[in-house]
Amino acid sequence: MTGWIAIAGLGPGAPSLVTPDVTDTLTLATDVIGYIPYVARVAPRDGLTLHPSDNRVELDRALHALQLASRGARVVVVSSGDPGVFAMASAVFEAVEKHPEFIDTDIRVLPGITAMLAAAAAAGAPLGHDFCAINLSDNLKPWAHVENRLRMAARGDFAMAFYNPRSKSRPHQFEQTLDILREECGPNRLITFARAVSTPQQMLNTVTLGEATPDMADMRTVVLVGNSATRRLGRYVYTPRSAS
Repeated sequence: MTGWIAIAGLGPGAPSLVTPDVTDTLTLATDVIGYIPYVARVAPRDGLTLHPSDNRVELDRALHALQLASRGARVVVVSSGDPGVFAMASAVFEAVEKHPEFIDTDIRVLPGITAMLAAAAAAGAPLGHDFCAINLSDNLKPWAHVENRLRMAARGDFAMAFYNPRSKSRPHQFEQTLDILREECGPNRLITFARAVSTPQQMLNTVTLGEATPDMADMRTVVLVGNSATRRLGRYVYTPRSAS
């Protein structure tokens, strides 16, 4: 048998936001691999083996998928959101680069709706002009890189979306992030905290940078910062498509 790997995005949380392509591919899988809470979103069935693992073992997880596919398994590697945004698609290709014997593996990347885009839709259209996404975790890069990218994005007047803003192990870094943004953008720039987007627990809170505090974010929160033209329109936030 010829195996394959599909790297699939399960969307931000709501089952209705999982694409039909991902749903159909999961029905063909013999194995599902991923971080524990993401694998838990896949319904068990006969003929399907679930392989949940910790969030710090991405390359081990990717290698496991490659090994299974080489033996004929039909493997779906699951991520939340989109698998190409701070997720498992890059890890699988990195594993292939480290283990070139798997270079001919049939690998497909199935896109998903990111938390960033779901949060922006819930808020209105804050990413309506040029924007960038920054992962605020320094697990895989030095914090100095994060600080530099924050400053460059702010000086370029990009709207910004932040993933992994604040965890128990690094609560101070989001406070530093807010200080940098206030320094570069001033206190009146709009910032939206979108927690548990697309789930029954969804919460949206839009304030100015001057009003923002670190405890408004946690690891279930996506943070959206507008550019200099972003404005409120009733309960919505939007960024005009024309240059600011």
